[in-house]
Amino acid sequence: MRPDQLDLNLLKVFEALYREGNVSAAAQALHVTPSAVSHALKRLRTQLGEPLFERQGNGMRPTPSCQRMAPLLLDQLAQLRQLLQAWGHFTPAEASLAFRLGIPDALEPLVVPALARTLMTEAPHSTLTSARFDRQQLVRELAQGQVDLAVDVRLAPEPELCHQALLEDELVVLSDVALTALDRTTYQHRPHVVVSSRPRGRVLEALPLAEQGVERRVTIRCQNHQTAATMVAGTDYLLTLPRRIAEPLVGPQCRLHPLPVPLPPVQIHLYWHQRRDADPALVWLRQRLASSLERGPGAAPAP
Repeated sequence: MRPDQLDLNLLKVFEALYREGNVSAAAQALHVTPSAVSHALKRLRTQLGEPLFERQGNGMRPTPSCQRMAPLLLDQLAQLRQLLQAWGHFTPAEASLAFRLGIPDALEPLVVPALARTLMTEAPHSTLTSARFDRQQLVRELAQGQVDLAVDVRLAPEPELCHQALLEDELVVLSDVALTALDRTTYQHRPHVVVSSRPRGRVLEALPLAEQGVERRVTIRCQNHQTAATMVAGTDYLLTLPRRIAEPLVGPQCRLHPLPVPLPPVQIHLYWHQRRDADPALVWLRQRLASSLERGPGAAPAP
C-alpha cells in the first residue's frame, strides 16, 4: 500500500478502538455507529494487511504486532494534532475539542466542577472527560494524548513531564460530632478509614504521618471521601483528608478537627508532556484550571 492511499480518518477509528478496547465504546467516543467503526476497521485491516485486533469476550484485544506499533502511531497522531491546533489562533468560544483530564477520584471534587463551569461559559462547544490514570504510565499517556493534563499530588520528577503547583491544603480530621477534642493519643488509638482509588499501597497522608512516628489502626479502605464521611458519623472512625475536601462533608453528625500532628501542607500539581507545552488549547486550559482553583470551588468563572 502506498502511504498516500491511507485514509487518515481510519487512524482516528484505530486510536479510539485501541484506547477503548470495545467497538461500542469506540463508536460512542467518536459519535458514530458501531457498524461504522467495524467498517472502518475492515478497511484499515485491508490496507495494512494486518488483523490489528482480535475479539476477546465483548472486547477487542490488539495483536502482538499492533501492540508493538500502536504507541509509535499514537505518538505521531498526538504530534499532528498539536501541529494543527497550533496552526492558527485558539479561540475557546469557537473550538470543538474533547479535553481529557487524568485525576484521582479523591481530587475530582476540587477540580472538575470549577473547570466544568469555565468550559460551559468560555468554551461551550468543547467537552471534558475526567478519569483515573496509572501513575506508572502517566508519561506515556500524556505523550500519546490519551490524557491531555493530569492533576495529582507531587510526583517524582520525570524529564519529559512539565508541572506547576496548583494549590496547597492542610490536612484535617473528620470525626463523629461526639468527639469534642482530638489529641495525638486519641488519634493513634481510634480506628481509621482511609480513601484511595487503589486497592493497596500508601494513601495520601501515610508517608508524612510515618515520618512523624505516627502509627494508625486502619480498618476500612474505600474509594471516595463521601462514603468515608458517612462511615465516620455515629462511629469511632476518624478520617484524615485535605481541608478543601473536608469542609463540604461537615454536617450535623460530623465535626472537623485540626490534625494533632504537625505536617506540611499537601501539594497538588498539574502535569503535562513537554511536547505539548506550547499547544495553545492546553495553555488556555492550564491557565483556566489554575485560576478556577484560586477562586475556590464555588466561585463563578472569571470575566
